[in-house]
Amino acid sequence: MRNYLEFEKEIKSLEEEVDGLKSPFGSEGISEVDTSKIKKTQEKINEILKNTYSNLNSWQKTLVARHEDRPRANFYINKIFSKFTVLSGDRYFGDDKSVIAGFGLINNKSVLVIGQEKGEDLNSRIERNFGMMRPEGYRKCIRLMTLANRFKIPIVTFVDTPGAYPGIGAEQRGQASAIANSIECCMNLTVPNISIIIGEGGSGGAIALASSNKVIMLENSIYSVISPEGCASILWRDPSKSLQAAEAMKMTAPDLLDLGIIDEIIKEPLGGAHRDNDAISQSVKESIINNLKNFENFNGEEIYEHRKNKFLNIGRNKGFIKSSNLSNKGLGYKETKFQIFSRHMTENKLIYLGLTLVILASIIALFN
Repeated sequence: MRNYLEFEKEIKSLEEEVDGLKSPFGSEGISEVDTSKIKKTQEKINEILKNTYSNLNSWQKTLVARHEDRPRANFYINKIFSKFTVLSGDRYFGDDKSVIAGFGLINNKSVLVIGQEKGEDLNSRIERNFGMMRPEGYRKCIRLMTLANRFKIPIVTFVDTPGAYPGIGAEQRGQASAIANSIECCMNLTVPNISIIIGEGGSGGAIALASSNKVIMLENSIYSVISPEGCASILWRDPSKSLQAAEAMKMTAPDLLDLGIIDEIIKEPLGGAHRDNDAISQSVKESIINNLKNFENFNGEEIYEHRKNKFLNIGRNKGFIKSSNLSNKGLGYKETKFQIFSRHMTENKLIYLGLTLVILASIIALFN
């Protein structure tokens, strides 16, 4: 049974209509299937999907990123990688089921695969702790990333978590230090690491595995320091202002690409990744292969420097200001004076070129 979001009510009714038209058993018994009407209704559904998903606001994209039917890390791992071998345990406390890790093959090349797994149904979600990793999960990842680095094996991570688990047991076992050590491990690698945010990328729980050479986001995924509800509760003490918070936080893929925080956006099928699992898995696979190829001729030092410089450059060109489109209550971004000057010169280069030629011609005529 397909699940629908609040803004998909019209799509839901039309798809139920199509299902009814496809059934030959009507109220009057067996009847002929009206294929022309089915085709027209399906075209209408596709048109509505296209219009709806091309105009999603930040809060609606958050809902899509959390969609119950959205493909999880386990799906991508089984679909993209062959001969995948799961490795478990941190060698200190135990195994964390919220993260799947192991070695596999992609395009006949070995890679370490790490995936934050939310689960498919209620039982698996409870077992996976809804994708919220504990310290032993991060330590397991550190152990395996160190192993992969030793044997010069690239690393691919799938990020999908609302955040690291904040329970008392996790804090007692060193949650903060585990996250910090995971970030440090990622940044010190001399093999390429690629992170794909497939759903939610929440806070330090995501950054611990997304400190990579390439950070890639699916079109309708999100990546932020806090959830919109949490942000609204802190800033305005009103969770109902989640839309305003989501817009201010710049948490969607296009915003983050513009800010230089991520490197690539993978386009999703019409209506989101949950409507065509095979298509989105193929797109993710192609992106991984292409990005790994980009680092084939890099040595360890060059890979390390590439990652370091990428993160050092984040936030260097733009600063926070009051946002003009959110009643002056949110945060926006402004260009530096140099960027404004560069953009002005680029936009008016023909005018300045013409003026320069006129001035030069006048000088030549004056001396003649």
